[in-house]
Amino acid sequence: MGFGPPPSMYTQSALAADESRARRRRRVLGAGVAVAVVLACLGAGLFWYHSDGRNQGRTDAKAAGQAPDAVRETLEKPSVSPEGQVVVKHDEAKLTDKTRYAPGTWATGKIVARAVANRIDGYKIGSQWDSDNTAWTLPLDGHVCAVSRDVTADGRTAVVVQPARAQKSGKTGICNEVLMVDLDTGKKLWQKKMPSADFAYVTNTNIALTKGVVAIAWGLGAVAYDMDSGDRLWNNTLASSQCHDEGYAGGRALLGLVKCGEWDNATYRVEKIEPRTGKTLWRYSVSKGVQAVYLPSADPPVIAVSAGDVLVTDLITLDPKNGGRLATISMSKYKPDCDVGMYFGLLDKCYGIVVSRDRIFVKSKDETDIAKPENHITAFDPEKGTAVATFDGRPFQSVFPVRANGDDLIIYRSTLDDVQPAAVVDWNPRTDKETPYLLFHLPEDDEGALSDPEQSVVVYEQGHVFFAGRELSRDDAHPKDPVLSVIGVGTAGLKH
Repeated sequence: MGFGPPPSMYTQSALAADESRARRRRRVLGAGVAVAVVLACLGAGLFWYHSDGRNQGRTDAKAAGQAPDAVRETLEKPSVSPEGQVVVKHDEAKLTDKTRYAPGTWATGKIVARAVANRIDGYKIGSQWDSDNTAWTLPLDGHVCAVSRDVTADGRTAVVVQPARAQKSGKTGICNEVLMVDLDTGKKLWQKKMPSADFAYVTNTNIALTKGVVAIAWGLGAVAYDMDSGDRLWNNTLASSQCHDEGYAGGRALLGLVKCGEWDNATYRVEKIEPRTGKTLWRYSVSKGVQAVYLPSADPPVIAVSAGDVLVTDLITLDPKNGGRLATISMSKYKPDCDVGMYFGLLDKCYGIVVSRDRIFVKSKDETDIAKPENHITAFDPEKGTAVATFDGRPFQSVFPVRANGDDLIIYRSTLDDVQPAAVVDWNPRTDKETPYLLFHLPEDDEGALSDPEQSVVVYEQGHVFFAGRELSRDDAHPKDPVLSVIGVGTAGLKH
């Protein structure tokens, strides 16, 4: 790999996560005493759902009223049946290196796409029994350096990659090419060389999409492109300045993180940016002493800070009109997972946080008492910073937020035994109504890793849920065996 194999994708938070996962697996030893209760509850739960009549609608995932180049906000409805079946499965064969990095996963109604090493693959959503579900492969000049979490309403995204012939040019590890991809067809729409990006690496390059604009920053420079044409809109390469753009969060707006100074003396500020001009609309200065800042949401603006600790200690909500502070929310009881890794553009990716237009959903830390729910998700009011609703997991079944669904939240509930199914559910925090979308079991050997947001990406889109590992690692005892790359589940019911 051109940028050199990092020792691990994970920071010190992984150590705590390992302990947490070990506790969860110890808890499952007590599951036997509750099997009868679980069976009764499971049967009652399925009867309740089918008698409710909510399974008559079709999935309608259109982003109503969105322009093609807006960042997608699809709305999901219950499928005809919550019973799940595998709709796509792909194994990575012939792993020549022990670990292959797969930093990007995106889905449309037809395709689930994966950025793996130095290519992007698209897999057809249909049946697991298809002899070859690969729809297309897009070779890249070099390894993927940064991926966006964003997809446009018409199914496009952008990635940063290493240039061709980087080793011959003596610039091994440089990440100075950005390209736009149509996820349904695998077509490369345009590709540009980023200006003065000799210090852009896999460790510091971040990319975001918003309102027809692709924005990239790498600490010593920044650039924005028109999403349709690939024309450069603005750039900032003032290497001599003491303050630099670290990265962006996209979506309905563009939020930037600026770092001034280095190491222990560094200070941060957050800026709202006019996407097409790069003009700063307002600034918020983060208090001194903060060691790291993340941008889980641009609109409403929410920042996560590590104050005196390596892990996130607080969320700060800002007024979208002027950047004034609205509220501070302590994360002492929560696990936002903003610091899962330091590679591939993670500034705006907090896997334990989902932000809707008027709620912030945060995953709690794991419970140690086996008689209590594994964990829970709390909904906060961003203006007041107060908790307004809670969604509990179950004993032996943890929950984490996947994405917003209008004003609702789509949640994945994992399972640690063979009786209770895993589930994707929709939660309305105002009514506390839970609607099952899919019920299923993942492959036993892979369930633990696939259900762990620190190891895998979970994507729900247009009635399908996809699980994809961030790293593909071969089994040393069986190095020739294929490794599961992605698996997707959809409804087993017939559509009308």
